[in-house]
Amino acid sequence: MTITLITGANKGIGFETAKQLTELDHTVYLGARDAERGQAAADSIGAYFVAIDVTDDASVAAAFKTVEAAEGRLDVLVNNAGVQEFGPFDGPSALRTFDVNAVGIVRVTEAALPLLRRSPNPNVVTVSSSAGSFGVTTGPDFPLNIAIYGASKSAATMLTMQYAKFQTDIRFNAVEPGFTTTDMTEGFEGGRDPRESARVVVRMANLGADGPTGTFVDENGPLPW
Repeated sequence: MTITLITGANKGIGFETAKQLTELDHTVYLGARDAERGQAAADSIGAYFVAIDVTDDASVAAAFKTVEAAEGRLDVLVNNAGVQEFGPFDGPSALRTFDVNAVGIVRVTEAALPLLRRSPNPNVVTVSSSAGSFGVTTGPDFPLNIAIYGASKSAATMLTMQYAKFQTDIRFNAVEPGFTTTDMTEGFEGGRDPRESARVVVRMANLGADGPTGTFVDENGPLPW
């Protein structure tokens, strides 16, 4: 049985990822800040709820103690929790965004490493964004002014690459799930169903031991970053 923890998973892409992985017989720990919503989401798909706020060290530590006590290891970590604030931007809003989207990855990944090292096939997937890609956003066809969110996702992808370089016993990959209709994109038109976007996250979460590491991909393959 594959033991999987997903952050920010009570709705959107995180929830659909949890649902699809549960259907593939993963033992899924659905992570969320809100206990009531998280428990309801987990119950609806046959997953386990674990309280985790990626901006709080004590909460993160407690979540992994829960997984350790129940399972003894972790096979897959999906860093999915994310926020997007819309302007006008200021220091506090930028700090909030980076705390979740970048620093949160460090908190969660560092806490997960001891359990991942007990797995025969450890795998970390970070949900990033092409909004953080220099190759994409410097082109003429990227019209969105989401500078703080994009910068935080650049950091998320860089963290993934650096973990892959220095934690060579574990696979680390970053994923662009595609433009999706979620709470984060309600101000934009044209997003697709989270079920579609979750598929690439699920695919990367199911990599075999010979799978790639240190990549940034979408459903069609590698992306510039």
